[in-house]
Amino acid sequence: KCPFQKRYMRLWKRRWKSLVNSKKLLSLLGLAKRARKVVSGEFSTEKSVKSGRSQMVIVSEEASDNTKKMFTNMCTHYKVPIYLFGTKDELGHAIGQEFRASLSVEDAGFAKSMAELMNINGGSLNESK
Repeated sequence: KCPFQKRYMRLWKRRWKSLVNSKKLLSLLGLAKRARKVVSGEFSTEKSVKSGRSQMVIVSEEASDNTKKMFTNMCTHYKVPIYLFGTKDELGHAIGQEFRASLSVEDAGFAKSMAELMNINGGSLNESK
């Protein structure tokens, strides 16, 4: 095999793994929603974090700068991990609703599994612990 083909295949495999992990994460979000362990929307997510039930917050990469800043500051204050992941459409579709800019996961097990997948997938974490 020529070196170009070898390099191209390596890059393709890496992208494929990322795509598979992204699908797993979105499927896990849907499962958590069916178990009623996910709340979505700005107000509900804020309420979940402030009441101490939230284990993880996921904010869309497409969310406005104001929304990202508000959740980053809030999660830092309440010591809740926050991840920037996916588009509004992907997050909403995963939980069976319209566009969603923010989600809160309220179960420790689901949050741990999602955090592992996001670290593999390249979701960005704000270390707030």
